[in-house]
Amino acid sequence: MKEITSIQNSYIKNLVKLQDKARERKKQGLFIIEGKREISLAITSKYEFDSILFCPNIISENEIIQLLNQNINRIAISKEVYQKLAYRNSTEGIIALAKVKDFSLNKIVLPTKNPLILVAEGIEKPGNIGALLRTADAANVDAVFIADPKSDLYNTNIIRSSVGCVFTNQIAQGTSEEIITFLQKNKINIYAATLQNSNEYYKQDFTNSAAIIVGTEATGLSNSWRTVATQHINIPMQGKIDSMNVSVSAAIVIYEAVRQRKSKQ
Repeated sequence: MKEITSIQNSYIKNLVKLQDKARERKKQGLFIIEGKREISLAITSKYEFDSILFCPNIISENEIIQLLNQNINRIAISKEVYQKLAYRNSTEGIIALAKVKDFSLNKIVLPTKNPLILVAEGIEKPGNIGALLRTADAANVDAVFIADPKSDLYNTNIIRSSVGCVFTNQIAQGTSEEIITFLQKNKINIYAATLQNSNEYYKQDFTNSAAIIVGTEATGLSNSWRTVATQHINIPMQGKIDSMNVSVSAAIVIYEAVRQRKSKQ
């Protein structure tokens, strides 16, 4: 088994590049996963691994073998190297190098005739994307589409804030036009979260095929979505502010859709 003790090691320097730069992740087709839970979820979702790095001062090789339950290249690293690579304050002592997946729309498989889909347009903040993915997993939506993406889905902060739900959701990325074409081709109703000419979300019937579209808090949805929407929906504000965080808004509407669908069963 290989051992690396220096932060000046070329392999370690490359891992730092993969953490910091989306273009390197895209170029090399690799990304970093940190933490037991996140790595376990990636394994369950059939991600391929290049190698596992672990700090023997924090976690034993036997624990690594039990977690992985498969023969993956293992590299022991010093505590100094681990601290150089670790993104989180919590200390679990394990980092994985995994192969990226294809997030093309043509990879999406809709499991039901009446799918529930979340579409997020132009969301920039990794924390918001992570929160949206976490909500989507909790509600067990059929797919998440990222329209006009502004962040790389393998950004370390997205993996962290999604608590690994970037691995558990069925995800696709594309332009708004490409995703609209996909939804229309599959006869999926489009419910755009926007104030203009809208109905309260709870008055809408989400029991048929439904895509819930959310945009940024600052600018909202583009005209591309407003013009093709089956219906515009809003969440009534009861206080002094006129909007909520996008992940909170999405959660409210998605869980109303889930409630309706369960009531209909």
